[in-house]
This record gives sequence, C-alpha cells and structure tokens, in this order.
Amino acid sequence: MNTKGKVFKYPDNVDTDVIIPARYLNTADANELAKHCMEDIDTTFVEKVSKGDVMVAGWNFGCGSSREHAPLVIKTCGTGCVIAKSFARIFYRNAINIGLPILECEEAAEEINANDEVSVDFDTGVITNHTTGKTYKAQPFPEFIQNIIRKGGLLASLKE
Repeated sequence: MNTKGKVFKYPDNVDTDVIIPARYLNTADANELAKHCMEDIDTTFVEKVSKGDVMVAGWNFGCGSSREHAPLVIKTCGTGCVIAKSFARIFYRNAINIGLPILECEEAAEEINANDEVSVDFDTGVITNHTTGKTYKAQPFPEFIQNIIRKGGLLASLKE
C-alpha cells in the first residue's frame, strides 16, 4: 500500500476542533463534514488537497476530543497519509478504526516542508521526499493493522 502527493504542513498540538470544528458536527455525512476540514488553521486546504496528498505535523497531532470525525474528514478529503512526530492516542486509534493511514516519524516531520512531493510505502515504513531526495524510515504497522487500514477500517475488515 502506497501513496504519493504534495505536503500540507502543520505545527504541534493540532487538535480535533481545528481538524473539524465542532460547529459543523450537526450532520453525520462525511462528505459534508469534509468541506470544513482544517478550515480554522488552513482556509484553503479543502480547495487545494488532492487524492493522495500527505499531511505532515509536529507533536501530539489530533489532541482534544475523542470524536472519530477528525480522522474521518481527513480521509474523506482524499488525504493519503498523516505523518507526525506523535499522535494523541485516541486519534491514533480512531485513525486505524476508520482506515486512515498514519505514521510516526520525528525526523521526517521535522525536515519535510510544505509543498514537497513525498511518497509513503506503508508496508516498509519508508517515506521518500522526492523534492530533496531524502528518505526516512518510520515503524510500519504490524500486518493485521495494515490489513484493517487496507480494507478501509475496522468494521470493513471484520465483515470479511
């Protein structure tokens, strides 16, 4: 499983209320919610994101409330992966549950810049910055978690 795209870069402590502001949580429609993804920190994100693009962030990405909507809207926008120095634990688990690929890699999160072109190989954990030519090695998920993500989330993987 791989993705390749342009980088959107974010700081430390991006919380779930920034990822999907609570004022929009009056619908369960993921496509409707995704129209507001990141709008309080990056007003043009939803206009610029393309399928396979990659979010790169600092420490504690996804902190705040435990709502599953945050990783869901990131995935629904077409984001191929989120790379961060670290993730809030509830976001980490919710991302797996809904099938959003994420990787923790401090060096990659520090050095990759906005608008760089990167690819991610989830099977090996190798992140390649095609803009600079540098590669990074994140710890890939075990096969059973990769399978959950590949199938689109925990529920989809259990239906098989």
